[in-house]
Amino acid sequence: MTLDRIALISDVHGNLTALEAVLADIAHRGIDRIINLGDTAGKGPRGEATVERCRQACETSIRGNWDDFLRTIGDDDPEEMVWWRDELSTESLAWLGALPLSLDLVMSGRRIRLFHASAESPHVRVHFQHTPEQFAAMFRNTEMTGDGPEPDVVGYADIHDAYVESFEGRTLFNIGSVGNPLDEPTPSYVVLEGVTDAAAPAPFGIQFVRVPYDIEAEIAVAERLRMPRRDVWATELRTAVYRGRQASSLTGG
Repeated sequence: MTLDRIALISDVHGNLTALEAVLADIAHRGIDRIINLGDTAGKGPRGEATVERCRQACETSIRGNWDDFLRTIGDDDPEEMVWWRDELSTESLAWLGALPLSLDLVMSGRRIRLFHASAESPHVRVHFQHTPEQFAAMFRNTEMTGDGPEPDVVGYADIHDAYVESFEGRTLFNIGSVGNPLDEPTPSYVVLEGVTDAAAPAPFGIQFVRVPYDIEAEIAVAERLRMPRRDVWATELRTAVYRGRQASSLTGG
């Protein structure tokens, strides 16, 4: 039996060097279906370029929290937010803001649902350490996901921390981040393998892939463009320590 493969990427965050490395790996594996789970721009220096590249490479993109709020940033907002907004074209801002919030598909008899952060909203976060109630809520139909059969498998993004968890016949996984990984400094993406659009049970797999890239080259771009907050961005890329934890983590406190 020949199985189909779909690559899932997310949280590129304007890191074109990492995105190109991941897309090259996907192409090397002969995978031509790519779904992007959101947060393509913001935080990194080349949001416009990553939006254009994802529009070319991905068959579908889902709206993330950054995709949603970048277009709402005002001129009086923090310098870095205005910089990330203005780095994007009017067309890209409109495209990001119009993306769907959820996607359902069937593979090997499993109902799969994909979204950015949670079934409630791209702005509601569910961490790796979550409650049983939060786990169950990821599989429910909501105003955001719409009606229909509830999924057996849910894949999401947002937390930049790749993992997979199965409980009582349901599987939840996070695909990690391409451009801003916060579990280790190496970009992550996921390959779904199975028989697409098949209602009958068939082999099914979830594979996590890590792709190294030239971190220093991407940091050099941020320096050349004099991107605001490029110091904390560089530390995140090199260490996978989230900017809100950097002061304490890097001083041992």
